[in-house]
Amino acid sequence: MSTPEFTHFNDQGRARMVDVGEKQITQRTATAAARVLVNRTTFDLIRSGGVKKGDVLTVAQIAGIMAGKRTPDLIPMCHPVPLNGIDLKLWLDEARLSVEIEATTRCEGRTGVEMEALTAVSGAALTVYDMCKAVQRDMEITDIRLVRKTGGVHGDYEREEESHA
Repeated sequence: MSTPEFTHFNDQGRARMVDVGEKQITQRTATAAARVLVNRTTFDLIRSGGVKKGDVLTVAQIAGIMAGKRTPDLIPMCHPVPLNGIDLKLWLDEARLSVEIEATTRCEGRTGVEMEALTAVSGAALTVYDMCKAVQRDMEITDIRLVRKTGGVHGDYEREEESHA
C-alpha cells in the first residue's frame, strides 16, 4: 500500500493548483454535515421564529448555498467547479439542543465537490451563529465533516455514521 502524497506542492515545495486537465469528466457528489450546539432559550427562539434577525433556518440555508458557490473564492487551491446543484438542509434536534446541517453538492467534472459541501455547511453554521449571537454567545459549531463522496479516481467514500436527513 503506497503512502498518499500531497499534490498541492510544486518541485520547489511551494503551493500550486493541481492540473486536472487530463482527468476524466465524471459525475461527482459530496455530502457534508455540521452541528451548532445552542442552549434551550436559543433553541426555542429558533423553533418559534422569535430571533429578531429573522427566520434562522431559512437565512442559514440560503447563506450555505451561497457559500458553497463561492468556495474557490475562499479556499485558495480549489478549482472553480460548475455545480449542478447544492441541496442544503437544516433541522432542529431536540435531544442535542442543536441545529443540524447537511449539504449535498453535485457536478460533472474533473475534480470533486467535497470542499463545496464543507464550505456550504460551514457558511450555514456561521450564519446560525451570527443570527443568534445577541441571545447566546457561547454557541458551539462542531462536527464539520465529510459524510460521503462519489466519483473520481479515489473512488467512493462513506463515513461510518448515520445520516439524519
